Amino acid sequence: MPTILIVEDDALLLDALTGQLQQLEFSVYTASSVAEATTLLQGQAVDGIILDLGLPGGADGMELLTWARTHIAGLPVLILTARDGIDDRIHGLNAGADDYITKPFNMQELQARLQAMLRRARQPAFTQASSASGGPSTAIGSLQIDHGNRSAVLGGEPLELTQREWELLELLVNRCGEVVTRDDVLAAWRAGPPEPGQAAAAPLNSNALEVYVHRLRRKLDASNLVIRNIRGLGYMLAKPAE
Repeated sequence: MPTILIVEDDALLLDALTGQLQQLEFSVYTASSVAEATTLLQGQAVDGIILDLGLPGGADGMELLTWARTHIAGLPVLILTARDGIDDRIHGLNAGADDYITKPFNMQELQARLQAMLRRARQPAFTQASSASGGPSTAIGSLQIDHGNRSAVLGGEPLELTQREWELLELLVNRCGEVVTRDDVLAAWRAGPPEPGQAAAAPLNSNALEVYVHRLRRKLDASNLVIRNIRGLGYMLAKPAE
């Protein structure tokens, strides 16, 4: 039975989330501030956190996320917040959150994304090591990507990728088995520089994203890696068969 810590200062929402997760046979701890959550995490083991960012007491959820990443290796964290700006999403994911959902939200989607996050934590689809250059690398199936050099090898052969294709692939690999929304990809693209030879004002929209996804699928044809369309949400890199 997975154990979840919900960190939320809205009492009504906290009760609703607790009840829903308990119906799904989760064991639930609750906290309404960073101080309360930190104290609980120092004494109790949990399998994941649902974390609000706007919390009382002078410390917000980002501080708890930073603390958790420093003190509890590999603990999955799903941010659930009213902060819906692109910069907020990027900041939360770059700080180490495994997923980011904005309020108001659909309870069924939250449950699905929480369960996907926990499955990934229990059965990691990829391994992390060091590349030949000494930087971090990720291997999943026949694909290996070198994060430091921003390069990829598929079946022992270098994979030629544009900047946007690389950014899309890295995001999908980092969240393998989870839904990556269109907004997540577009936000990551907008946070970086334009591709070489591409005007800064070149449109970054869902139509452009479909083109890049199609190109990346073609380049992964020789592997056992599949990029799935998740209707109404985005994309997911499916875990390769054992």
